[in-house]
Amino acid sequence: MPAYEFALQHPGRTCGVVCLGIPFNPAPISFDAIMPEGFYILRWREPGRAEADFGRFDVRRVVRTIYVLFAGAEIPIAKEGQEIMDLADLSTPLPEWFTEEDLDAYAKLYEKSGFGYPLKMPYRSMHKLPNRLDAKFQVPVFMVMGEKDYAFKFPGFETAMRGGVMDNFMPDLKITYIPEGSHFVQEQLPEQVNDLLLGFLRDHPSAA
Repeated sequence: MPAYEFALQHPGRTCGVVCLGIPFNPAPISFDAIMPEGFYILRWREPGRAEADFGRFDVRRVVRTIYVLFAGAEIPIAKEGQEIMDLADLSTPLPEWFTEEDLDAYAKLYEKSGFGYPLKMPYRSMHKLPNRLDAKFQVPVFMVMGEKDYAFKFPGFETAMRGGVMDNFMPDLKITYIPEGSHFVQEQLPEQVNDLLLGFLRDHPSAA
């Protein structure tokens, strides 16, 4: 989202935009109207809600649960009486491409930084995004999207993506779908994603 906004505000300082998994959205989405109360974005945008939920566990357990949930093909939605961290436990295996060593490294980083900024951006800042209904990107845009990304379960998401909605704002747009890719496609299939990004840069030398 920051890359899209930067490209629109500073086209003269932008050679191209590459995005992994997050499409351009010209107007803030009202998730209250389309998703149940237990939807993770609705929960995490509420000040203190995620902090209390995460605070029940150590940092490693929180990071582990996030990777288990968000690497899946289903939208994380808590039922009444549940919090998001209750949707997976230690019996649920990590994604096969995410090792215990990866988890240790990530946990150490979050032990230093905490989760404050990841909650603020984007979950508690979405309502501040401006309307960009008249947006017109002046640079090439490349998007890589995993077809197993849970985002495809959002109401209207797949129709919009497959229907070419982004083309209305991006005259020079390319989207590549990776069949087995999850929401963490760049971590799951790094060599394939790197090859795609390098290919985009080769095809657009000014963006390199």
